[in-house]
Formats: sequence, C-alpha cells, structure tokens
Amino acid sequence: MAPTAVTARRIPEDLPFVLRHSVGKRALLFGVLILLIGLMLGCPLGAAVSGGEADRLVLLAVPAFMLLFALLLGFQLWMITSGGPVLAVGPHGLWIKTRPTRGQAIWLPWAAIEHIYPRRWALERMLCVKPRDPRVASGLGAFTALDSGLQQAFYGTGFTATINFADRPEEEIMRAVAGYAAGRCRVG
Repeated sequence: MAPTAVTARRIPEDLPFVLRHSVGKRALLFGVLILLIGLMLGCPLGAAVSGGEADRLVLLAVPAFMLLFALLLGFQLWMITSGGPVLAVGPHGLWIKTRPTRGQAIWLPWAAIEHIYPRRWALERMLCVKPRDPRVASGLGAFTALDSGLQQAFYGTGFTATINFADRPEEEIMRAVAGYAAGRCRVG
C-alpha cells in the first residue's frame, strides 16, 4: 500500500525559507524567444519578398505569428508563476510543487527524502527531491502523473523546483536546503 501523502493546493508561506518563481527572469527568456522566432520568420521571408505590393502583405504574417507566440508564452508565464511558491523548507521537512504549473504541493519530512540534488535540462536548472519511497507520488492525480513521468525522465524524480528562474540565487537555495536538512538526507 502506498504511503499517504500530505498535499495542499498551494505551498504554505509560513516556513523559514520560501522559494518563488522570478517573473522577470522567465519573462526575459520568453521575450528573447519571441524575438528569435520573429527573426527566424522575418529574415528569410523579407529576403524572399523584394518586390511588389502583394508580396509585402505576406510580411504581415511575421508580426501575426509573433503576436500569437507572445500570447501563448504569456499564458504559459502566467501558468508557471501564478501558482505561488515552488518550494518551502523548514526544520521538519519541505513542501514542493508536484506539477510545474499551477497545481498541488506535497509535504515531505526529512526522513522521507533520500536525496536532494541540482540537475540541468536544456535551459532549466532544477532542484530535484528524490523520496525514499517512490510510491509517495501515487494518488496525486492523472495530470500530476503525466507531468511527474516527464520530470522523472528528465531529472530522475517527479519532484522539482526551479533554481535558475527562482527569486533567489542557487547558492542561497542550496545552502538553505543543506542547512535545514542537517544531514538527515543527502544534499548535493
């Protein structure tokens, strides 16, 4: 039988160390992506269109695509950053989001955690929390199972929190986690 997990809709903010998304860092990344998409569409299209009035109307597709991508990435930015904190750490354990977007969080006492480590995939650097018993992730819902399976493939665990797009530097995050873990689980 899988252990009963303590879950909540949002991570409580009353623990000593709370980590949130940095909207500015994430918005900067998305802005650069939108500009790159515009350049990738605009440069070849502009070079191909070098003449008549009808051909110039084709260039209107570039701003239309950029607007579409801006709306999609803006929605994604809202989904990622509006769900509250991504991690909260205290002397008895930690809360971590179970999904990368809005959703639930899970409480893991230090005794239930095997290893906490940073890992990079593409542009994202994550703090990964591997529980001693992988069954703690069971029963968290179908969408969480899907997200957790993808995270498991990329990071080795379904419980992750952003490091490089967080509101605090990585060194401070790792120092706080190691300090509160106090040797009760491997950190690093």
